[in-house]
Amino acid sequence: MFDIPTLQTARLRLTALTERHFDDYAAMLANPESTRWVGDGQPLDRTNAWRSLAMLLGHWQLRGCGMWALELKSTGEFIGRVGFMYPEGWPDLELGWMLKPEHQHMGYATEAGNAALDFVWNRLHAPRVISLVRIGNEASDRLAERLGGEHIEDMDFYGSHSHVFAYYPPHREHRRAYA
Repeated sequence: MFDIPTLQTARLRLTALTERHFDDYAAMLANPESTRWVGDGQPLDRTNAWRSLAMLLGHWQLRGCGMWALELKSTGEFIGRVGFMYPEGWPDLELGWMLKPEHQHMGYATEAGNAALDFVWNRLHAPRVISLVRIGNEASDRLAERLGGEHIEDMDFYGSHSHVFAYYPPHREHRRAYA
């Protein structure tokens, strides 16, 4: 069993997704505001939310990284997810995020995204990370830019027109050779 590290920021705890998060996780994925820009854009029922949770946990076993549950340090409340995905067919290791609507626009995604990138640079030594952001999702475009992402191309990804943002380790120059 892979030990999923816990990360701490000023306001957040990034911790392993567990069964105790499931009710909140399923409610988030059932909310059309949460799922509008991911997958096929449709909300998920509880069965498919369970499959999603299991897939994200499987990334830790198969890839050595994955998504964390985001919790407020002050209350322990589940507010979303952040982390990495690289399933079969993906163009590269992807940094992704999803916050419950009532916790958006408070800087949590930026705080968590920076912690996740620090982890991937310092612990996994990844040469590059991307974010796939559906064209039209301006809030996520701005977040990717705040996190240091460089818009390198647009692509059709599983039927969605997406911006591709690339992140490079801080000790490297941004090089198009990775793009």
